[in-house]
Amino acid sequence: MNGAVPHPDLLVGFEHGDDAAVYRLDERVALVLTVDFFAPIVDDPFTYGAIAAANSMSDVYAIGGLPITALNVAAFPRSLPFEVSAEILRGGAAKVAEAGAMIVGGHTVDEVEPKYGLSVVGVVEPGRQVQNSTAESGDVLVLTKPLGTGVVTTALKNGKALGEVLNAAVETMLRLNRDAAEAMVSAGAHAATDVTGFGIVGHLMTMMRASGTTGRLRRSALPVLPGVVELLEDGIA
Repeated sequence: MNGAVPHPDLLVGFEHGDDAAVYRLDERVALVLTVDFFAPIVDDPFTYGAIAAANSMSDVYAIGGLPITALNVAAFPRSLPFEVSAEILRGGAAKVAEAGAMIVGGHTVDEVEPKYGLSVVGVVEPGRQVQNSTAESGDVLVLTKPLGTGVVTTALKNGKALGEVLNAAVETMLRLNRDAAEAMVSAGAHAATDVTGFGIVGHLMTMMRASGTTGRLRRSALPVLPGVVELLEDGIA
């Protein structure tokens, strides 16, 4: 994106592909601003809503912030039964409440395929935000969750019977990154990012480019969800 206007209180913009923007209100409080949504990745509407909400708030946690309010972003087809859309919203609201934040409104549009997520506002102390452009040579990469949820959800869309493999993926997608964010800030982590759609390699490349450094991954050291290696061997990617 081009055309950004520099501002002394815009502490984090979109120049380096950070997970959220950070705008300073005063010397004690800065707002963390982000939005995210996606199409269903599981069949149960309540679980889908909760996963989408956790994913949206994860961008705030990735920058070291705490979510405080959220707006529903919902694209539902007119043919979608009211009970289904209500369950999606209920799942999202439950996850937001678990995070200690509040749903304060939202917006809906008519769409062929359902999509749901949140526009989230969080807070962080100015100067304590953790960006993706400040990694340093010698840093150790720490992952807060196992990899492979994208592979599992792709397998589900392809009609694979997954059983416990799916259950493990759903559990990790439902888990908030709140505790991990608190630990990250307390430990003084130099940089952070939220590993989502671009995968570990894509997000690591973005971080390394933004930081002007390089990184190395050892495949044997990466935590992976159970069953994911077998799905990859079956051609699911």
